Amino acid sequence: MRKTVGIMPLYDDEKESYWMLPGYMKMLEAENAIPMMLPLTSNVEELDYFLEICGGFLLTGGHDVSPNFYHCEKKTWCGECCELRDQMEHYILTKAVEQNKSVLGICRGIQFMNACYEGTLYQDLETEYASNIDHHMKPPYDRAAHQVLIQKDTPLFDITHKEEIGVNSYHHQAIHRLSPEFQVTAVSEDGLIEGIYMPTHKFVLGVQWHPEFSYEKDDNSKSLIRAFATSI
Repeated sequence: MRKTVGIMPLYDDEKESYWMLPGYMKMLEAENAIPMMLPLTSNVEELDYFLEICGGFLLTGGHDVSPNFYHCEKKTWCGECCELRDQMEHYILTKAVEQNKSVLGICRGIQFMNACYEGTLYQDLETEYASNIDHHMKPPYDRAAHQVLIQKDTPLFDITHKEEIGVNSYHHQAIHRLSPEFQVTAVSEDGLIEGIYMPTHKFVLGVQWHPEFSYEKDDNSKSLIRAFATSI
């Protein structure tokens, strides 16, 4: 039976509209899952319905996580935030973890996972983290921008069977202080955390890169999405 995956909506502030990158949906469909974009809401009754019918959840990219959410002052270099989305994802993520449902976080998704469980974020890497690596690559996004080192004895190593892989990179924020609920699975060449997982659950995993752009060409991205879909 095909399993349904709830996908966090992207929101356009100027157009006041929901939208979705097709890559998120196509990669799940390719792995025999049914992708479903959720409405942007903090209505608990609606969210409980989706928690009931969805076997797993995909936390997508998008707005910066509000620093208020992880108890830090918002700096001028922080980008646009969407506090309604923060509220929604907090409810979905914590309830999904309680119910031992599978969760995959991508870009903002990994950042939100960390912030949701008492971790903190760099609000802007160019300002707060010295590096010679370009974490904000130009298109096309289906190619590697830099390497990440994968930690052995972690789910990501079990998925890729590799100690080092090339990844794309399009983000200006990243994990600063790691949540005590997570462990590291991958680190970039400049020391940034790029992969985490929750060791107490079957599949709660986040990556900083974008498999939705590289899925069709990159075997590591395919293996990651296949492992996510299979775990549901």
